[in-house]
Amino acid sequence: MSTASTGTICAGCAGRIHDCAVCRIPGLRHLQPVVQAVGRRTCTILIQGETGVGKEVLARHIHATGPRRQGPFVAVDCTGLRDTLFESQLFGHVKGAFTGAGQTTLGFFRAADGGTLFLDEIGELGLQVQAKLLRCIQDRAVVPLGGVEPVPVDVRIIAATHRDLEAMVARGEFRQDLYYRLNVVRIRVPALRDRVDDIPILAQHFLERFAMADGRPARRLSPDAVEALRRYAWPGNVRELANAMEQADIFATGGMVTVADLPEELRSSPIASVKDRRSNWVTLEAAERAVILDALRATGGNQSRAAALLDIDRRRLYRKVRRYGLAKLVH
Repeated sequence: MSTASTGTICAGCAGRIHDCAVCRIPGLRHLQPVVQAVGRRTCTILIQGETGVGKEVLARHIHATGPRRQGPFVAVDCTGLRDTLFESQLFGHVKGAFTGAGQTTLGFFRAADGGTLFLDEIGELGLQVQAKLLRCIQDRAVVPLGGVEPVPVDVRIIAATHRDLEAMVARGEFRQDLYYRLNVVRIRVPALRDRVDDIPILAQHFLERFAMADGRPARRLSPDAVEALRRYAWPGNVRELANAMEQADIFATGGMVTVADLPEELRSSPIASVKDRRSNWVTLEAAERAVILDALRATGGNQSRAAALLDIDRRRLYRKVRRYGLAKLVH
């Protein structure tokens, strides 16, 4: 659920490590002035972007380049905890606070004291926990579950979400006062499909990382593989790219990663198939899959609207979505 570290700093900032997503990757360099500005302060930050774009990477970078870098960085996944359990994990509890509470715990807030608390997917929190989180941010103190005395904490809050919090506020699903508390500085991380020039750089970075772990020279990307990577839409963003490169690195037999080594969804992409040395034509199935995927993206994954857009029966579209394994790519 959480990770903690004292953080490292990139070469562009302080010269300790050679690869920082913000300094090295062209599509993210425009964020560097913002990162430098907020890094000197302790203001609350809200990072928005699709799942897998690297919101936690950016949060760690902000922490590692600021005055709190010697303190802990504690990352909390808000999707996996609910209600009392989350309250206990976030604020801690005293011994005997509930059945099974055999000892006192600090909680994530106090674990991050003097450093940064990263609340990932904060839009998943229930309204009751939102109210208690707001009180904690306002008072700069926590009251452990089962306790009565507030405990002062000094943490910098960085929250992240792929959801539209403003729309959630309008629907009554997210507290407006908490939204304003979190949205002191908002940073939007663009999707990978909007940073096409970053794709080959990131892909090669992952290949180098895998090679370093194995103690061998890194494989390179063939021109056709680069073209296939650039033309794919990457609904899973950087996380999906990392997984694709790991699979390609496993199946590649020589010093070069080719189109044939890439995952099936990249090889069956209509444009990628044209480049594939095994075929000069786009298959009907691949074309149909691509059209359905485009419709799902255009409707935000709403299959009923996508069926209307494609002018086909909704149940027929459902079957094709299952057949092509598209549901997981649009959520």
